[in-house]
Amino acid sequence: MSDSKSSYGEPVDEPKNVDDVVGEAQAGLADADAAGREATVGADTVEPTTAADAAQEDAIASSARVESGPAPEPASSVDATNEADAASGAAWYDRPLDETPGAAAPVSADSSVGESVVTPSEPATAAGEYTEEVSYVAPSAPQPIFVQAPEAPRPRGNRGAAGAIGLLAALGFAVLLLAAVLIIGWSAGRISVDSLVDTIVETVTTWNFWMPVVVFYLAFWLLGAVINRGRWGHWVVWGVLVGVASYFGYLLGALFQAPFWLLTASDGIALLGREALSPYAIISFVLGRELTIWFGAWVSRRGKRMSELNDEAQREYERTLEAGPQLYRG
Repeated sequence: MSDSKSSYGEPVDEPKNVDDVVGEAQAGLADADAAGREATVGADTVEPTTAADAAQEDAIASSARVESGPAPEPASSVDATNEADAASGAAWYDRPLDETPGAAAPVSADSSVGESVVTPSEPATAAGEYTEEVSYVAPSAPQPIFVQAPEAPRPRGNRGAAGAIGLLAALGFAVLLLAAVLIIGWSAGRISVDSLVDTIVETVTTWNFWMPVVVFYLAFWLLGAVINRGRWGHWVVWGVLVGVASYFGYLLGALFQAPFWLLTASDGIALLGREALSPYAIISFVLGRELTIWFGAWVSRRGKRMSELNDEAQREYERTLEAGPQLYRG
């Protein structure tokens, strides 16, 4: 059988008398009152566990042990230590819920045992509740929206149409020049029905025939590029230049037909003298002049239409700029 001393641990002190415990508690309250006044005057905020709080906790714990009576059985020193810790912890958690750690707890002289007035430095919520911090964010300034300005309309030209219509005019020039050659040859008796096809083939394979046609087309297109969307009167006036270009085109074709690289200077001048007043050279001038007038009227009519479209596009562009950017919501 084991020893009783080993079974129950170290002996503990006998419980004190109630009067002694009450006296000690009153002395502790007096000390706590003095310490609280000094802490209130000396500093605004102290640690939660001050000398006054510790004295109050010890007094409350001692009163609780005296009122509960003597322990039924002795306890070891370890158990006594655990009970002291539990008592101090219970005293801490038994404080009001609105008490905030770190705030000073002034104690008045009229307060009873175990009561204290704590002035929290900041509000606290009850146990088990959560606080939600709501922050107000000022709305930021509206961001600018950049829109691309509409592009100015590109004016529609008439030069391409002048080139296309010039091809038709050049084709007409070739047909009329060939007809003039056949009529003049038939009148002179150099062309017959049997030799008609041979004469046509021989004519269309010479430089005298194609050179004025090519020069006429180039001169017509160049004049159309200069006049562009101009009035028909420009074609009437400046069509003379196209006729002159067609005339010199025939003379240039005569030099290539000779050919000029086999001629001397005097022979070349004599050739140009003979062809300068030939009927084919004069016909080339007349055809170049007249075809420019009539086909130029076609080009001018289309140029007028392009001018109207350009004016309408410009007015629409100006209306768009005046209206400013529009916001369309779907």
